[in-house]
This record gives sequence, structure tokens and C-alpha cells, in this order.
Amino acid sequence: MSKTVTLRLNEAVYQRFRIMAERDNRPLANFIETAVLRYLEGEEYVDEFEMAEIEANRNLNASIERGLTDAKAQHGHFV
Repeated sequence: MSKTVTLRLNEAVYQRFRIMAERDNRPLANFIETAVLRYLEGEEYVDEFEMAEIEANRNLNASIERGLTDAKAQHGHFV
């Protein structure tokens, strides 16, 4: 079920959002919702370059493996 949220924007920000929404030919609320969802997706997931960097980091991967082994064996305290 959708929820209604009140959002206070200064005039300059409001005008930027309104113009961008008009360019995309969609309602302002939909534009803001889509922009926020895109931002969240960018924060939650790593891109291919960052993932390659993570996969190449042997120390990090060894640490993750040790943590996984400890978690499966229920060793330590997890927070």
C-alpha cells in the first residue's frame, strides 16, 4: 500500500525537480521517487569495477572466509 510523505524543499531545489520531471514527462512525485530509488540502488550494490577490486583482495577474502567458518561453527560473538 502506498504512503503519502510530506517533503519540504527550498524553491531552487523544487524548480530543479519540477523541470527534470517535465523533461521526463512524468509527475513530480514519480520523478523524486525514481531518483531516490536509483540513489539507494547505487549505495546498496557495488559496480563491476568495485567488485573486481574486492575479488582481487586476497586478505579481505581470507578474512571473509574465516568469518564464515566461525559463523557456521558458532564461534565468537556476532553484532
